[in-house]
Amino acid sequence: MRIGELSSATGASPRSLRYYEGQGLLSSDRRSNGYRDYGEEAVRQVAFIQDLYRAGLPSQIIRDILPCTAPTPPEGECTQLLARVRQVRDELARQEQLITQRREMLDRYLSGTATPAGLGGQPVCSA
Repeated sequence: MRIGELSSATGASPRSLRYYEGQGLLSSDRRSNGYRDYGEEAVRQVAFIQDLYRAGLPSQIIRDILPCTAPTPPEGECTQLLARVRQVRDELARQEQLITQRREMLDRYLSGTATPAGLGGQPVCSA
């Protein structure tokens, strides 16, 4: 299928598809007229790439993960990649916890139940 057809099938823009290809995440054959020709598996692969991007993984890790999703994945490498993905997940959880703590602190300040250190009980702002 051509790039426009893949774009329609996946919702990814042609520009994104060219970017994925440039990053080594997606491959195509070139027709004699220079058009890209993608196989049917490209639809599933683009959906997976988009999911991994939404999950916060960078291109480098996605590029390394993709071979592990093949019908016959490479031996050994996938275990290390899964450990790296777990690290990314754990870092996201740590950041999420920190954001929650910060939001709760701001909520306490805004509700008047907490006062920043050094203000001696004065409200942060008055309504």
